[in-house]
Amino acid sequence: MKIPFVDLQLQHQAIETQWQQAIQKVVTQGDFILGAAVAEFESAFASACGTEYGIGVASGTDAIALGLQACNIGEGDEVILPVNTFIATLIGVLRVGAKPVFVDCDPETALIDLEAAAKVITSRTKAIIPVHLYGQMVSPSQLLEFAHTHQLIIFEDAAQAHLAEREGYIAGSVGLAAAFSFYPSKNLGAFGDGGIVVTSNPEIAAKMRSLRNYGSSQKYIHLEPGTNSRLDTLQAAILQQKLPHLPQWNRDRLMIAQQYDQQLSPLAPFGIIPIHNYSGTGHIYHLYVIKIDDSCPISRQELQTKLANLEIQTGIHYPIPCHLQPAFTYLGYKAGDFPHAEKLAQQILSLPMYPGLTTTQAKTVIEAITTIVKTEKI
Repeated sequence: MKIPFVDLQLQHQAIETQWQQAIQKVVTQGDFILGAAVAEFESAFASACGTEYGIGVASGTDAIALGLQACNIGEGDEVILPVNTFIATLIGVLRVGAKPVFVDCDPETALIDLEAAAKVITSRTKAIIPVHLYGQMVSPSQLLEFAHTHQLIIFEDAAQAHLAEREGYIAGSVGLAAAFSFYPSKNLGAFGDGGIVVTSNPEIAAKMRSLRNYGSSQKYIHLEPGTNSRLDTLQAAILQQKLPHLPQWNRDRLMIAQQYDQQLSPLAPFGIIPIHNYSGTGHIYHLYVIKIDDSCPISRQELQTKLANLEIQTGIHYPIPCHLQPAFTYLGYKAGDFPHAEKLAQQILSLPMYPGLTTTQAKTVIEAITTIVKTEKI
């Protein structure tokens, strides 16, 4: 049984009539740039996140960069972020001219270590970017207490956390603003790139609308140096059709994750340890990640290769922490600076996870892992 890491065709086929009609409506209206569907989707998504405003942009990376700029974070400011995140988080900080300050992660959850973050605060620290990794939120209560204690802005990177919940908060509603990505494989994905910033602050929302549109709120009058980063009307129309299905798709992911949790638990003595879920049903499992720790009789690479030979696709998120990426050695960090993140990068493996993945397919993945590690143990 061939099991892909992600299969987008299943969800697209289920709502094919709706998205085709939505595309045709945009084509007929001809409002391809900042058309009616953009405003409709922005409002609907912001409301789903428990916020007042949504401002669609061209990508998740732009959502981070322009969102930080709209929050008046820039040259001379320091921004705390976890070192184990996708490179877009770092790029967003660098694009506004701020100084990224990395911190390590909690090895159980892979989420930012707030105790470590407290140790790097200086008089120039202005903001913290909690990355809600793999679909699990950083604890809102701890995050809010941390930000209040140190007088920091919270800017959420929620690129993997569409409608994730924890402690009564929805991802995107905790900080001053938050960035989401609509890359096709996200829980809510477009048919190309796209992103959004959500906020309940009207001034930030107004600045975002200007920044994404050449720094203009009125045609041919440019009050600030903005850019061209607008969510395409076609993409917004597609996302609007998908949004009502997102809660069920997230529940489907949770069901598979619970199966993985239960049926992989006997493999703990063999060094197969799932990333811990402290969010209960609020975890939306953009990715299901296990650790292959030192007690495992087989290496991560060997396990991944053997699974591939059985036509079971897996991934690694992420194999190289940001501070060890060749492009960013100039930041001055080195191997050994963040031991938890560095060790996780050598241990983690992402298993197949998507709406439509069947319990039979998940069982096949589990049985394959079980057979491989127990055979190696003998």
